[in-house]
Amino acid sequence: MTDSNGITRVVDGVEVPVPGKYVIDPSHSTVGFTVKHMMFSKVRGSFKQFTAEINIAENVEDSSVSATIQMESIDTGDSQRDNHLRSGDFFAIDQYPEMTYSGNKVTKSGGNWVLDGELSIHGVTKSVPLTLEFTGSGVDPYGNQRVGFSASTEINREDFGLTTNVVLEAGGIMIGKDIKIEIELEAIKQ
Repeated sequence: MTDSNGITRVVDGVEVPVPGKYVIDPSHSTVGFTVKHMMFSKVRGSFKQFTAEINIAENVEDSSVSATIQMESIDTGDSQRDNHLRSGDFFAIDQYPEMTYSGNKVTKSGGNWVLDGELSIHGVTKSVPLTLEFTGSGVDPYGNQRVGFSASTEINREDFGLTTNVVLEAGGIMIGKDIKIEIELEAIKQ
């Protein structure tokens, strides 16, 4: 069943966008992350330059996503830290300028969905599932059909060869291994 705007339909009791190609609106989307510092506080950051295409299939489980993030665009609110993250100690952006994600299998999980995909960072590719929530849809003042998604996952940065750290004198490490990734996307139907 399709809604009155023709933007969404209900599949297995869950609202989803109608089939089609959707392109991310980067000015209304965020790719963010959180990592522990000194084992007790959190540093938040984001990437400012990214592109993504979402293909919603007739059979939702066959839908796919392709995304590219420019590593140079990292922003943690501290230029010195950002430059260090761009260096060979971490992302080595001269050698690995992009992070990519390619997902091509969607499964229902309660009222949400899980996208199985491959995340590539720092020359390493690993399987990383994203938990997806369809957050709504609407038509903008220019007649464009728009949809929203929230996505999240957690990765261990060391799995991607990002192992730089400092052991603290009192015990523990300076930079947490676990990275929480939170994505808010607004996409326009093509």
